[in-house]
Amino acid sequence: MVRKAKVEFDERPPDDFDPKNPYGDPVAMLEYREHLVREKWIQIETAKIIRDRLRWCYRIEGVNHHQKCRHLVDQYLESTRGVGWGKDHRPADLHEPKKVVEAEE
Repeated sequence: MVRKAKVEFDERPPDDFDPKNPYGDPVAMLEYREHLVREKWIQIETAKIIRDRLRWCYRIEGVNHHQKCRHLVDQYLESTRGVGWGKDHRPADLHEPKKVVEAEE
């Protein structure tokens, strides 16, 4: 038995998957589902890495973290927008930052 030196993944969705008839080819459907899950996990792990960098920056910078770590906060917010298993088909206003509404007099 020979081991491969490097594991390679096909990063594209399957070519023969038809979204209009997903059950027409069950193998392509499962490959497409695996592709979606793999992409979600990559997004989630990227967000975790940025979150760890942000924690480190907060600890190192101390009281200046508002200015020095702002770029990491922006990256983290952008990487978590729309990430998660239940947020695919929800409207954007449900998982974006809350807007401040001024009270009417």
